[in-house]
Amino acid sequence: MKKPSLWIWTASLAAYGFLYIPLAVVVLFSFNDSVLNAQWVGFTTSWYAKLVEDGDMLRAAGNSIAIALLSSTVATGLGTMAGLAMHRYRFRWLPLLVLTPVAMPEILLGVSLLLFFRQVLDLTLGFVSILIAHITFSIGFVAVIVRARLAGMDESIFEAARDLGASPWLTFRRVTLPLILPALAAGFLMSFTLSIDDFVITFFVAGVGVTTLPLQIYSMIKVAVTPEVNAVSTLLMALTLTLVLTASRVAPDVLKAR
Repeated sequence: MKKPSLWIWTASLAAYGFLYIPLAVVVLFSFNDSVLNAQWVGFTTSWYAKLVEDGDMLRAAGNSIAIALLSSTVATGLGTMAGLAMHRYRFRWLPLLVLTPVAMPEILLGVSLLLFFRQVLDLTLGFVSILIAHITFSIGFVAVIVRARLAGMDESIFEAARDLGASPWLTFRRVTLPLILPALAAGFLMSFTLSIDDFVITFFVAGVGVTTLPLQIYSMIKVAVTPEVNAVSTLLMALTLTLVLTASRVAPDVLKAR
C-alpha cells in the first residue's frame, strides 16, 4: 500500500490546525486571570466558580438540558419508526420527507418554523416552540442511524422469527429491538448533542423570556468576549465531545455507515 505523500500530511495538519487551534485558545483563555482577553496574565479557575453563581447562566443551562432530554427522547422514538419504515417500505417520497430537515439550511428551517408557529398555529414562542423545533431537526438524524443499522443486518433472522410463528410485534420486541439498541443509544446521544448546541434555529423560535445556553453565550459576547464566556464555551465543548465519543463507542459501525 502506497504511503501518503508529504504534501497530503502537510495539508491535513494545516486543516486540523485551523480547526482545533481556535478551540485550544478558547480553553486556554478560560483560565486567564484577567477580565480582558488581550493578553495572558496568569492562571485561575475563578471564572468557572463565577458560572455557578450566575443565575441567568444556570437558568439557560437548565432550559438547554431539559429541552435536549425531551427532544432527544421524542426524536428517538419517532426517528426509530421512520428508520424502520424507510428500511421496510420502498416509498420514494419517504426518505425525502424524513431527511429534508437534515439537508435543509438551518436558517431556512428556522424561518419556516417561525412562520408556521406564528401564522398557522398561532403559538406563543417559548419553551414549547423550541422543543418542537429541536424534535423536527433531530428525527432525520435518528432515522439515518437506525436505517444504517438495519441495512447491516441479515434478513434471514427476521424470516426465521416469522417462520417460527412470531407476530410482527413479537418479532420487533424480541429480535429487532435488541439488535438496534446500540443505534437507538447513538441516535439519542447525537440528538442530545445537536439540541444542546443549536443556535440558529433556536434563535428564530425562542421568543422572549426563554433562553438556552448558546443564546446566553451569544448575548454575552455582544458586550465582550470575557474569560467567563470562554469558560462556559469550554464546558459546552467538553460536553459535546463526550457525547460524540460516547456515541461512537456505543455504535461505531453505525456511525461509520452513516
